Amino acid sequence: MKAKILVIDDEESIRFTFERFLQDEGYEVIAVKDYNEALRKVLDSNFDLIFADVILENNTGIDFLREIRKKSFNSPVVMITGSPNIETASDALRLGAFDYIPKPVRQETLLRITKIALQHKELVDEKEKYRSNLEAIFSSVKDAIITVDKELLVLEINEAAKGICNLSRDAIGQPLGSISKFCNGQCLNALEETIKEKQPVEIYRLECKHKFHSQQVVNVTTYPLLDNKGVFSGAILVVRDETHLADLERDMKERQQFHNIIGKSEKMQLIYSLMENLADVQTTVLVTGESGTGKELVAEALHYKGERNNKPFVKVNCSALSENLLESELFGHVKGAFTGAVQDRIGRFQKANSGTIFLDEIGDISPRMQLQLLRVLQEREFERVGDSTPIRVDVRVVAATNQNLKEKIRRGEFREDLYYRLKVVEVNLPPLRDRREDIPLLVNHFLNKFNKKLTKEIVAVSSDVQKIFMEYQWPGNIRELEHTLEHAFILCRQKTITVNHLPSAFKDFVGTKTSFLEDMKIDEPQAILQALKKASWNKAMAARLLGMSRRTIYRKIHDYKIKIQDL
Repeated sequence: MKAKILVIDDEESIRFTFERFLQDEGYEVIAVKDYNEALRKVLDSNFDLIFADVILENNTGIDFLREIRKKSFNSPVVMITGSPNIETASDALRLGAFDYIPKPVRQETLLRITKIALQHKELVDEKEKYRSNLEAIFSSVKDAIITVDKELLVLEINEAAKGICNLSRDAIGQPLGSISKFCNGQCLNALEETIKEKQPVEIYRLECKHKFHSQQVVNVTTYPLLDNKGVFSGAILVVRDETHLADLERDMKERQQFHNIIGKSEKMQLIYSLMENLADVQTTVLVTGESGTGKELVAEALHYKGERNNKPFVKVNCSALSENLLESELFGHVKGAFTGAVQDRIGRFQKANSGTIFLDEIGDISPRMQLQLLRVLQEREFERVGDSTPIRVDVRVVAATNQNLKEKIRRGEFREDLYYRLKVVEVNLPPLRDRREDIPLLVNHFLNKFNKKLTKEIVAVSSDVQKIFMEYQWPGNIRELEHTLEHAFILCRQKTITVNHLPSAFKDFVGTKTSFLEDMKIDEPQAILQALKKASWNKAMAARLLGMSRRTIYRKIHDYKIKIQDL
């Protein structure tokens, strides 16, 4: 298709010369003599290039250029004049003129500038085409999409963000933190983490807590923005509304996830319902269950699903610290309280004020710490080490243990009054072996996690691996499953994880009867006896046959009072 060119000049000889030179090159040329006629032509037809004289009757070429730029025409405009000066050239270029040439215009110069201007027009049109397509896609996506620069200033927002996040395009150019005041802040935190680490962040089944939606469940993903040279320029936030799906799953009692907890078994459905009821109740909760069952995730879910979700969530591993260090860590100290106390320190309870404190491994604290913790739970106040001034706090306490606290109470190792203070409501997490139907879900979750973490594309585990996973006893529970898959990911160089990629304990497991309780239809003490016989009384081998650790089988032999004569 021939390029269409408009020539505007009040001199007939100039119009004639331009027409002849350009038509000889195969261009379609329309020449007009004044400003008004030129405007009519531009409104009636699209031009690929415009030549405009600076001086016209009653108006100027600069006026014409200013007018068509107001109407957003993207045709390149080349200004021509018989008396060039710096001021005129500056005005023309400031208004977006493509080039500026003096009279008399030589044929060679005219054709060279025409060729360059038309090539520029093609590039502009192509860019505009892509921009329009991207804009159409951006607008049509049902997920909320928000892009920000490195300072968290909003660059772009699509239409879906209005319904999901209550943010419109009026927010462009403003700091996201100042306009998302009704949000619980987790989306903003995810963007800040992406900008800091330059890595994607995902939050599944986040319950939005803002003014315009009483209960909205979303999936949140953030990605770093990189240009074609890999230069980091900001981040993009994608928010998908999962409220309808969450409602359906709740109605059907088939929720596969609650916050970051994965599982669809009947036992997990009951736990989800209990946690949902506990989220906005500020009572103390005791989370129990074997090591690796996800007790910390329960504490996080109770905090982030509740009214305190935008307040501090503070974790303390009670078993990792000595009595004196734990006291200082929990309650803080004043300068000079003990050797090494060179300055005042705020404790974890004070840091968690108005939020939640998670006390992990609560069964390991000393009798003196038990007494101090009991006072905090009863009085809602404490004293820093070395200070007698009481400090009042408003903190929700969630504690966790993998120990049998009732047994510890019987042995005099744990205060009964503290136990009942902690156990206002108990959330008991089942071991993985009692919720085997959740194993495929967990495997898929960890496949996605490690594919992103290790930049791989592993799509599945083999049927043999799946069978082993479903039969194995998982003494380390979900944590052991996660570590097993991470080990396999490191070794795997293909799309599917096979038995050869598993740790050696699982390779020994192949071909054995993995669950005496299920396969032999007998009770656990009898299963241990059978395993010991099959292993020629080797306890380590019997443990592998049962899918237990050696520590577990020794404990169970003691608990079931299996004696030498029984063997």
